[in-house]
Order: sequence, then C-alpha cells, then structure tokens
Amino acid sequence: MGVAGSFPGFAGRPPGPVMDRDEADRALARLAAEHEAVETSLLALQDHAGRRLLEGADLTGVTERRWAAAEQSITLLWEYFDAYTGALARAREIRAARRNPGKDDLAALTEVLRGDSVTVGNRAAVSPQAATGGPARLSERFTLEELVARMNDLYAGSLDMVVAADSVWSALPARIDLLAAELRRTRSLAHSVGVRPGEHPAGDDLESITEELTTLRVQVISDPLAFWLPGPGSAAPGGGRPDTARYDRAARALEDVRREIEAVLAVRQDAEQRLVQLRDVLSRADRTLSEARSARGEVLAKIAASEVPAVSGPPTALQERLAAASEYRRHAQWNRLSPLLDSLEREAEDELLRARDSLTSVTAPLAVRAELRGRLDAYRAKVTRHGLAEDPLLVERYDAARRMLWSAPCDLRVAEQAVLRYQRAATDLLAPPTGGHDGQGETS
Repeated sequence: MGVAGSFPGFAGRPPGPVMDRDEADRALARLAAEHEAVETSLLALQDHAGRRLLEGADLTGVTERRWAAAEQSITLLWEYFDAYTGALARAREIRAARRNPGKDDLAALTEVLRGDSVTVGNRAAVSPQAATGGPARLSERFTLEELVARMNDLYAGSLDMVVAADSVWSALPARIDLLAAELRRTRSLAHSVGVRPGEHPAGDDLESITEELTTLRVQVISDPLAFWLPGPGSAAPGGGRPDTARYDRAARALEDVRREIEAVLAVRQDAEQRLVQLRDVLSRADRTLSEARSARGEVLAKIAASEVPAVSGPPTALQERLAAASEYRRHAQWNRLSPLLDSLEREAEDELLRARDSLTSVTAPLAVRAELRGRLDAYRAKVTRHGLAEDPLLVERYDAARRMLWSAPCDLRVAEQAVLRYQRAATDLLAPPTGGHDGQGETS
C-alpha cells in the first residue's frame, strides 16, 4: 500500500509557484474527477468476466506467463490507487481546514497536488534481479499526475490481456462445440452407411478431425492468447481478433467428409436402379456378342477368301464384379458399393461399344456383298428402262455376276470384278454415239 508524503510543516519548498485558492480548487476538482474515473475503471476490471475466468482457469503457455504479469500489474494498480486516494484525501483535509487558506496552507496544497508527494513501495527492489544490481530504493515517489499516467499504462496493458483472452473464449469454444456436435452427427451417419476408420478414407478423416477438435478445445481453454492475432497498429485494449485458422481447417475437412457421406447415401438410395441398368447393359453386350458369333459362322460359310475377326466370349469378369456389387448392397456396404458402381458403369458401357464394334467388323463382308448386289440390280434396272436388258453381252455378264453374288461361298473380290465388268458394259451401251457429219454416214 502507498502512503502520502508529509504536508504542513514540510521542510522542503513547494514545486514551482504556490497556487492560489482558485487554482488549488480547480486542481482538486480535476484530480477528484480523475480519481472517480480510475476507480470506475478498476472496479470494471475487477468485475470483468474475462478476469474472473483467468483467475479460475488452469492456464498454460503464453497466457499463463502474461496473466502472472497482469496479476502483479492489477495488484500494483490498487496500491497506486490507494496511494492516490490517500494523497487526495490529505489535500482535501488541508483545503477544508480554512475557508480562506493561508500561505502555509496553499504551499502545502501545492506540494501535495504538484509535487512528488506520493510514496509507493518499489516491488523491483525485493526481486532477485535487484539483489545483484547494487542498492535499490525501497520506495518510489510520484506526483499525482505521474501516478495517474503510471496507472493508465498498467490498466491498459492489463485490460488488453483480459479482453483478448475473453474474446478468444467467447468466440472459439462455442464454435468448436457446435462443430463437434455436427461431427458427432456425421460420424453416426457415416457408421450407418459403413464408413468406418480403417475401412474407408472418410472414416479415417473423421477420426483425425475428432482428435484435432478435442486438442484444439483444450488448448484454447488453457492458452487463449496463443489464438489471438493483435490488430496492426491498434493501441486500443483488445485490438485484434481470434485466430480461427485451425478451426476453419477442421470445418472445411468435415464439410468435405460430409459431402462424401452424402454421395454414399445417394448410392444407397438408387443402388437397385443402377444395378438393374448395369445388368441390362451387360445383357445387351452379351446378346450383341452372341449375334456377332452367329454372324461370323454365317460369314465363314457364305463368304470366301475373307478375313473375319474372332469374337470374344461374354464379359465374365464384369459379371463377377456385378455379383460382388449385389452382395455389397445386400449387406449394406455402401462405402464399397459406391466406387464399384462408378467403375462398373463405365466399363459396362465400354463393353457394349466393343460388342457392337465386333458385330460391325464381323458382318462387314456381308455388307459388302449386299452393296454389290444392290449395285448390280440398280444397273440392271437402268438398262431395262432403256430397252437394253436383252443385249447378249449384258445378259452374259449379268448372269456371271449374279451367280457369283448369290452362290456360297462368295468370293467378294471376283464378284466385285464381275459387277464392274457388267457396269462398264452397261455404261458403254448407254453412252450416246460419237462421230459422223451432219447425220450422214461416212463415204469411201
């Protein structure tokens, strides 16, 4: 606790000119107003929720160190305030002694109000560091203005620390608790669709997020100042904001897992329909391959000297995986069914396209034969319209080409040459005559 210095009967001289009565009254009024403001601030700090939480918390790290220093500052603040209160009371006592204070009274008032009349114990003098630095003063003397400035500094530093810790505690734990509740709901939903740690990456992610939130909450409660970002250039107490980077990362990770779980749920809802569609696609692929195999036998029997590609068997591997997908659905293993259905749908479409390409390749010789037959009949119809169907050359060449195209096995290369010969002969007969002069024949 501080004690006021000596007043009337002091041996020294007052600092500067002695105040008159009006100056002394104005100074007393100003100092009384400052005293009231300081007292209000100290009481508000004493009742601050953040300070009460700091007093009862099991602190660690930077918060523990800064709170230890802040507690000393708050204790010193009250000592300074008591000393200030005592000096102000002494000044009031001197002023109240006489309605019209005399010279000695005004000198004493000037000493109290302007001089370094307040003595406060020097805490640094008894610290271990002071013991090695030579003799230290056991007390410090201040003017009332210096004491107010010192109290303002200590108050600002203490309040800044308290407000920062309270801001973090007000912001982060509640948000962490809400996210933890969402995490529990997501874990329950994940479990219902078979997403578990060690069996699905999303299950492992949920475990990691759970550990991070548990650790984060403990650290925020015990060391809130480790999660405080001071505002740049801010001198106001509590200028800054809570550092939510780790919380934000956990929230984003949980959102990613939640979307993945929703995708698995969507698989559960339409799994049967997708399995039916897969069976249909694979059935069409199988029927197409069967048709290609039958067509290949027909081509080999009817077309000679033609390269006919082999036709593969049914997609047994896809059928086995489709059966596995059905088992996953039956046992509600949605996390395994989801990626399997995605890959099966792609591969089944590819299998159907391959079967169709195989059928097209196998039946290509029959398509060539059909095209040659159509071309031969088209030229036959053309020469018939011009009355040339009974031309001996055309009849001979038509019959030769027709025998080749309608016999088995058909040699497509030879048949194509026969059609070309018939086509050229028909073209020659249908072409207009050339030569002659003015419709008259040649003369010998």
